[in-house]
Amino acid sequence: MFTGIVREVGEVMAIHRQGDTKIRLSCARDLTLIEIGASISCNGVCLTVVAKGESGSQNWFEVDASGETRSKTTLGDWGIGTPVNLEPAMRLGDELGGHIVSGHVDGLGEVTEVRPEGDSHRLTIATSRALGRFIAQKGSVTIDGISLTVNEVSDTGDATEFGINIIPHTWQVTNLRDAATGTKVNLEIDLLARYVARLAECSPA
Repeated sequence: MFTGIVREVGEVMAIHRQGDTKIRLSCARDLTLIEIGASISCNGVCLTVVAKGESGSQNWFEVDASGETRSKTTLGDWGIGTPVNLEPAMRLGDELGGHIVSGHVDGLGEVTEVRPEGDSHRLTIATSRALGRFIAQKGSVTIDGISLTVNEVSDTGDATEFGINIIPHTWQVTNLRDAATGTKVNLEIDLLARYVARLAECSPA
């Protein structure tokens, strides 16, 4: 489990596609704090560390990604140099500064607008209506592994658009600073919204 509070932004250093895809990511994290088999959220995707090391003065770790993960997330579009939001899994006793995040991406969104708003930035993101029904005003949503609050939601036909405000700190320390119209992002809906919807489906008429 994760909190949606990004600890650092790493970069894709290497990609090897043979069977499953192996990806090497740079990081500033002390290698003694990264365990083989540990989970790390990479742009909101929970991936397992399979190797770690150091190249010169640069720390790195490697993860494997299946074809299913590549097809359902933005991971299939990653290339050398792609910036990736990183968060290690929660430890018992850690502060829950964002909200409970599983690292299981529910679907993709697409940035339709980025505009300055005071010192912050306002992003509008479009997604499917099927996913949009879980997104509520003032509710939580995870975008590329970042816990964010939904400002407004609108439904049109088969699509849902929602707006989020990115404060200067989040803009500076995550990869959202590179977002532009057309950028694809990983979305994870709030865990509580998922269970509430399921309970409503199963409630007797």
